[in-house]
Amino acid sequence: MRLRKKKWARPELEKDPKVIFIPSEKKGKWHEVFGNDYPIHLELGCGRGSFITKLAGMNPKINYIAIDTYNELLVMVIRKLNDNDIENVRVVLMNIENIEACFDQDEIDKIYINFCTPWPSNRHHRRRLTHPVFLKKYKTFIKEKAEIWFKTDDDELFADSLKYFREAGFAELYRTDDLTRSDFENNITTEYEEKFIGQGIRIKFGIFGR
Repeated sequence: MRLRKKKWARPELEKDPKVIFIPSEKKGKWHEVFGNDYPIHLELGCGRGSFITKLAGMNPKINYIAIDTYNELLVMVIRKLNDNDIENVRVVLMNIENIEACFDQDEIDKIYINFCTPWPSNRHHRRRLTHPVFLKKYKTFIKEKAEIWFKTDDDELFADSLKYFREAGFAELYRTDDLTRSDFENNITTEYEEKFIGQGIRIKFGIFGR
């Protein structure tokens, strides 16, 4: 995703205490950041924040961390959170490649990966957020019975990811090749998801347990 740079985006983020710019300093201290002992869920690549805003609003006794790499996107997330008076989310500006430096062992209860870049070229597969390179990193900080929820519109990425999760020792707890028509209840859609559904594209979804 390429975004036009907005000079005002970073200063606006810096004014909001919900934004974390150096997450490595919070490693092992995330419950202190939230001020409670509620479970912590992580969204990798939060986009414009529609998903995390709806999810956090429905679950006030769960803490959420939303990560993305663009100031311009995170401004939209913060605005949505503030417009809805949601306080159980922290927004993190960082490159997900460094994720293991930011969380301690057993610190995260669940991970959401929604419509990540499919990186179709073989030489770029290691950049996929479901690739074993990343799954190994997640294992350093997710709890023993943690879950990873994964959505994509990309058939090849989904097929490859099923293999990735299996080879990394994750159990397949749920899977559908057409989430919209499935028996899965209470699905929360993302901006991309609504766009793809409108185009008649089937949404692939799986839940994988450690």
